[in-house]
Amino acid sequence: MTDAHEDPMDGYRRLRQEQPDLFRNEEGPGAIDIVDPRQAPEDLGTLGLVYQDPYIRLLRDPVRFPDGRLGTYLRILSTANSPGAAVLPVLDDRVLLMENYRHAIRGWTLEIPRGFGTEGLTAEGNALKELDEELSAQVESVTPIGVVHPDTGLHSQPVHLFFASLTATGPLETAAGIRSLVTFTPEELDRKIVDGTLTDGFTLAALTQARLRHLIR
Repeated sequence: MTDAHEDPMDGYRRLRQEQPDLFRNEEGPGAIDIVDPRQAPEDLGTLGLVYQDPYIRLLRDPVRFPDGRLGTYLRILSTANSPGAAVLPVLDDRVLLMENYRHAIRGWTLEIPRGFGTEGLTAEGNALKELDEELSAQVESVTPIGVVHPDTGLHSQPVHLFFASLTATGPLETAAGIRSLVTFTPEELDRKIVDGTLTDGFTLAALTQARLRHLIR
């Protein structure tokens, strides 16, 4: 978490120096440009790195919109430089989904294992870590199946998607809000999508990629 006494611009300036690609502006008209904070009017309020914890950093950037107006934009970055991962597990030709309680929506969802990046791990390493932590899974193989941007209006980094063939699962990580592991045929999943039961974006993206790559039928 950010120090309550630290100027949000101090961390912002360090981030600009360490990862300049995060602050690049596109050439040509029509884009939203990040402007030098020193050129931003005072009435824009607090700018910079306004929050940080072990998982996320919240930036409030000063920007110039395509019509010339100056304003601000929020974005969330992962605290770790390592990529996050989400992985679609399959066992005996059935897709495994967790019944997971999510605080943000105050309810239960059906979803695949996923997690923030862990410093020092590759995307595949993070996928294997999530399978082990959440499902105690024995993994036969892991295949990359693309990336997804969870929310292009707010989240900066993409999450890497994987398909995993399992040989067994074990105890679930119930302390994280997982209460059960449910198995589905592809046809059953189709019905869950159509009736609105399955809404998790990572799960929908991974299922789409796996189908288009003929990994599930």
